[in-house]
Amino acid sequence: MSDVKTLVEVKNLKEYFNITTGLFSSKPLKAVDDVSFAIRKGETLGLVGESGCGKTTVGRTLLHLYKPTSGEIWFDGKQVVTRKDILEYRKKTAMVFQDPYSSLNPRMTVSDIIAEPLDVHKMYQNKKERQERILELMAKVGLNSEHANRYAHEFSGGQRQRIGIARALSMNPEFVVCDEPVSALDVSIQAQVINMFDELQEQMDLTYLFIAHDLLVVRHISDRIAVMYLGKMVELADAGEIYDHPLHPYTKSLMSAVPLPDPKKARENKRIVLSGDIPSPLNAPSGCPFRTRCPYATDACAESMPEFKEVSTGHFVACHNMDKIN
Repeated sequence: MSDVKTLVEVKNLKEYFNITTGLFSSKPLKAVDDVSFAIRKGETLGLVGESGCGKTTVGRTLLHLYKPTSGEIWFDGKQVVTRKDILEYRKKTAMVFQDPYSSLNPRMTVSDIIAEPLDVHKMYQNKKERQERILELMAKVGLNSEHANRYAHEFSGGQRQRIGIARALSMNPEFVVCDEPVSALDVSIQAQVINMFDELQEQMDLTYLFIAHDLLVVRHISDRIAVMYLGKMVELADAGEIYDHPLHPYTKSLMSAVPLPDPKKARENKRIVLSGDIPSPLNAPSGCPFRTRCPYATDACAESMPEFKEVSTGHFVACHNMDKIN
């Protein structure tokens, strides 16, 4: 895949929120702390980690919905810096939100929801062209044309998420951030929506950042998977590689929790249970953030954050004791 060009690149991205801790004091909450990765054109990068690790913040900061505290965002070989850059970048990117119940305006009809980005960027000549585009998008995501004048509350969760996906695709984006797009849906609907993401990717040559905490879903849709813990990136590799040969102790624990369909393998599978609770990002441990729950932690882990480095082709890990563990 070395000849495939990089579409999105993030270098040393930081997103800190100032949290008031007293009358005159505040403290930075390091939601995303020095994260770097690249996404190739046409691929899906899965981003996983437990709740509160900063996955959604990465997605939102990447699209400039939050202003990055520091770091660089590159799109198609050009750094996104000025307001003009951000406006151009937003026309080529989109986001599918987690909750189809709260991300759609209850006062707008389905056709107005889908056409909202078109209205904002004035992407049509006349009403007829606007209507044709709406119906074309609805057909793409499997909605009937007679649904156009209804309101969001008249639809099921799966259909609402399809409306949200149609809205995200209205500008013909090249890059879509999918923020846990199936976690609020029934399991039976999840498979349909995920297959639809696959089909749309082929039809429209899309590139995805797919954020989720369901590891089976991520494995199904992703080409590569990145694992986050408490604002830091701890491992990144091809999907198959991360499932079969996880190297970071946190990734090992995550993978051991994935249910296996084969009962014999499931019995042999040794679940790695982590002790302790996830620390607060307001009072993150020094050095490696995972050390307070890591069975292999040493003094070095408390002193410095391990470097996020490539240990074999395309497999990146941040761990001081990786050689001892594996």
